[in-house]
Amino acid sequence: MSEPYSVRVTVRGYETDVQGHLNQAVYLNYAEHARWALLQEAGITQSRLRAHGVGPVALETTIRYRRELLAGDEVDVSCVFDWSGGKTFTVEQKVTKTDGTVAALISAVGGLLDLEKRKLVPNPADVFRELAKDASLFGL
Repeated sequence: MSEPYSVRVTVRGYETDVQGHLNQAVYLNYAEHARWALLQEAGITQSRLRAHGVGPVALETTIRYRRELLAGDEVDVSCVFDWSGGKTFTVEQKVTKTDGTVAALISAVGGLLDLEKRKLVPNPADVFRELAKDASLFGL
């Protein structure tokens, strides 16, 4: 596993629900934002992925809600890739308030889709190594 990569997000009022806390679906947006920020930091853009004929796909996502988030709260959304081999990888993420309180734990299984064959590539870690300017951000 790599060291956690993290981005800071401020909860916006329009992202909250009638109870005043962050809408459950927005946690997915925060997780996706952190993953794409990590890809960008490593030098992997959407256009670079398309040029290589691949695209990331989400296969499974689990969110464990721990504490509510309110409008104005600042959170750090971490992202760690785990490469167990094969066609898939796992991304472990935490949404943590600035006081250290964990608001949510997100675990996702992903892969890289061959855009022509419409099948998962056999070893996504190899593709990430090839495309990344800094593969160490992915623990590679």
